[in-house]
Amino acid sequence: MPHGQFYWNELLTRDVEKAKKFYGDAIGWTFESMTSPMGTYWVAKMGDQSVGGLFPIGGPQFDGVPEAWMSYLAVDDVDARVKRAQAAGAKLMRPIFDVPNVGRIAILTEPGGAGIGWITPVAR
Repeated sequence: MPHGQFYWNELLTRDVEKAKKFYGDAIGWTFESMTSPMGTYWVAKMGDQSVGGLFPIGGPQFDGVPEAWMSYLAVDDVDARVKRAQAAGAKLMRPIFDVPNVGRIAILTEPGGAGIGWITPVAR
């Protein structure tokens, strides 16, 4: 995935089953579960193609976080790009982290306040 292009989208939701039913009925997505450090993550699929994800936001660490779609941009080097983003006025929302077999991820708010994820995907 080229640097600077949108790479992934995921829905942050408090009711995964409701979201699965809605997107299954309205769009035709199916879902596969995946274990993550935060619990079960759901990969949305159209046929064999992964098209997005559902991220459960239960628990006190997500108090005040609205249900919303989160987009991720592919970047060539998350750590270096986050330093540049912070110098340009962005705020890092949590420490940069790795998801095995997925990539290195940063969650930021840009100067206008919009949330955005940046990912350096693992080489495939």
